[in-house]
Formats: sequence, structure tokens, C-alpha cells
Amino acid sequence: MTEKYLAQPDLGFIAQLKGLGGETLKKCYQCATCSVACPIAPEDSPFPRKEMIAASWGLKDKLIGNGDIWLCHQCGDCTDLCPRGAAPGDVLAAVRSVAITEYAQPKVLANAINDPSKLPFLIGIPAIWFAILAFITMAYGDVMTKIFNVFGVAWSHAHEGAHVISPANFFSTWFVDLTFVPTATAVALIFALSLKRFLNDIHQNAVQEGKTDKKTIDYKEFFQALIRVIPVVLKHDKFNECEANKERATPHMMVLYAFIGLFIVTAVCGIMLYLGGYPGPYPQLNPIKWLANISGVALVIGSGLMIKNRLDNKDQLSTYKDWFILGIVFSLGLTGMLTEMARLAHLEYISYFLYYLHLIAIFNLFAYLPFSKMAHLVYRLTAMAYAEYGNRK
Repeated sequence: MTEKYLAQPDLGFIAQLKGLGGETLKKCYQCATCSVACPIAPEDSPFPRKEMIAASWGLKDKLIGNGDIWLCHQCGDCTDLCPRGAAPGDVLAAVRSVAITEYAQPKVLANAINDPSKLPFLIGIPAIWFAILAFITMAYGDVMTKIFNVFGVAWSHAHEGAHVISPANFFSTWFVDLTFVPTATAVALIFALSLKRFLNDIHQNAVQEGKTDKKTIDYKEFFQALIRVIPVVLKHDKFNECEANKERATPHMMVLYAFIGLFIVTAVCGIMLYLGGYPGPYPQLNPIKWLANISGVALVIGSGLMIKNRLDNKDQLSTYKDWFILGIVFSLGLTGMLTEMARLAHLEYISYFLYYLHLIAIFNLFAYLPFSKMAHLVYRLTAMAYAEYGNRK
């Protein structure tokens, strides 16, 4: 038996959804065409019909903690077939945007990611930080060398002897670690706390709606479900089931595998630097350099195709949050590849300047990861794992 639920409409939430691209939600008259049309909706309590009525009524607590909003891949099938033009895919995208902001802390930063007027600050702060550290690296290298020698640690991780254009000559590897290790730790902590709340909320909603009779989550079974879901994500099975925007699957897949490849490259280079004592740069015939170049090209092409698809598809609504993350991902790949090309062309200072821009792009991607649309990857994976765990096929 399902539990009783007291409806508490939130008019501010409705206005928020409209501002994030869900302005068509009031056109829905509950015909259920969207739920029938969706190729990936579970047969047991399919979406997005129930989410549309909840959004129209302003039931924020029911939607934010609803795992089904993440099962939607916004393929556009429901929007194309809606007889009223209610665009359920855009409404659910707006709900997901609110959910990310709701779960991520601190709220000040979460709200800033959604505010175009804050973009100069989001870019400017890391730009100033990296400029200061680059100045210290280039102007006070001798002083830093003496300080590090006291502790028996090498300050420079660049090749010695013949002059080699290396990022470490412009921006100390120690400064890279000083910046990104604490950043990555903070991001992991934010995600851990956010996902704990998120998983608890979707489970409580599932209990209230009678989708599960388990009072608590069996985390061993949930982890096993997560393992089973990962191949589905890697093969992009759900994207490939969509019809209206099926072409989105390939560029999304390219970006996903590009990041996996670049993660492997970063891990190997870090191990080789601190355990193997090899600072790089790696020769072009080295397998790790092949993986880096292939991943970089895939990132540029994949994100470029995603931008092109959005520009070409006039019916698909694109918000500031969409362009924010697409711009960061594309600039990350482009600056990385241009830095490499400038280094190979022996354009030292151009290479260093491009590397400076690359660092800013990396910071914008990872520091703001829990608050940007990129967080979809984490929340959607969690929701898909919970759906598998609850046998929602």
C-alpha cells in the first residue's frame, strides 16, 4: 500500500522551471502520448507523464528526489509527438538543472554557475591564480629551487640540458598539484555528500510510490547493479534507442571515451613522473602519446558536433547551462591540441600561452563539475543503477 502524500505546491519552483527552459509545461493536458512514445521509459510507472503533472503543480520535493527524471536522455521523441507542444524533454531537463543546484553545496557557487553575469568571475578568478603561479615559476625559479633543495626535492620537472619546450618551464608541476589535487578532493567530497542525499531521496520516493518494499537500501546489491549498468552507459544503449535525435549518440560517445582516454593518460603520466622520474614531454611514437592525441582529437570533434547539432536543431531548446559546459569542453580539447601543435612547431611562448588557457579550461571543468550540466553523468549513472537495483526495466 502506498503512503499518503500531502501536496505542497511551490509556485517559485514553477517559475524557476520556466526560466530554465520549461516554459511549455502548462500546455500538458495529460494525454500520456509522451509516456507511450518514450522508448526507454520503464513499463512500471513510465515517464514523463507523471513528472509533467508534478511540475505543473509545483511539487518540487516529488520531482527533485525522483530518480526517473534522470532516466530521461532528452532524445526528443516525446516532444516531437506531443499534440500540445508541451516539450516534456525540455521540462525534465529544467527539473534536472534545478536538482543539480539543489543537491550541490555550496549554494553560492551552484547559483553562480547558472548566472551568465557571473561568468567573468568564474573564468577570471582561476585566470588570475594561474597567472600568479606562472610568474613565480618563471621569475623565481632559482629561489624555488633553493627552497626545495632544503627538503631534498627537485623543483623543476622539466628535461635538463638542451632546451626543451615543456609546460613545467612555464608552470611548475608542483603548482599544478597544489591547485588540482585539493580541487579534485573537494569535488569528490561534494559529490559524495550530494549523492548520499540524492540516493536516500529517490529511495524514499520509491517507497512512497510503492515501487519497492525495501525500507532501506542494500548497498551491496546496489553496487552490483551499478556494475551491471556501466556497460549500458559505455555502449550508449539508451541513446541508441532514441529516434528523434539519434545522431546525438555518436558525439556523446566520442566525448565520453575521450575523457576516459585522457584520464588514463593523466594517471600514467603522474605515475611516471613521481614514481618513474620521467617528466616528459613524451615522444610522438610513445603509446601514451598516441592515446593522448586520439583522445584530444575525439574531444574536439565530439564536442564540436554537439555544438553543431544544437545550432542546427532549432526545435531543441538550449539554455545558458548547456552552452556553458559545451564551451568549456570544446575549449578544453582545442587549447590542449593547439598547445601540443605549438610546441611541436617550436613556438615556445605561444605554446605557453595556450597552455595557460588550457589550465583555465581544466579548472572550469573540474572545479565546477558538481554544479554544471556535466554532473548529469554522475546523477544519471546513480539513478540508472537504482532503477536496475529496483528491477525497473
